[in-house]
Amino acid sequence: MSISAKAVYHDLRKLEDADVVASADYREMANEVLADPSIALPMRQAVANRLSVADRLMEVRTIKEDDSY
Repeated sequence: MSISAKAVYHDLRKLEDADVVASADYREMANEVLADPSIALPMRQAVANRLSVADRLMEVRTIKEDDSY
């Protein structure tokens, strides 16, 4: 991987303001970090947590009261 796990972790903070393409890039890089066993487990857990929080925020902002799954 050419980008550091810490950079990916920090980039995930930008998901909220990123356009669709940048958001997809950030998520793809995060998934690469999560799948890389050479990256320390605590770092992968931090990335997973930040990605999870971003997903929940996106859900809250995009799903309306009358929407159903």
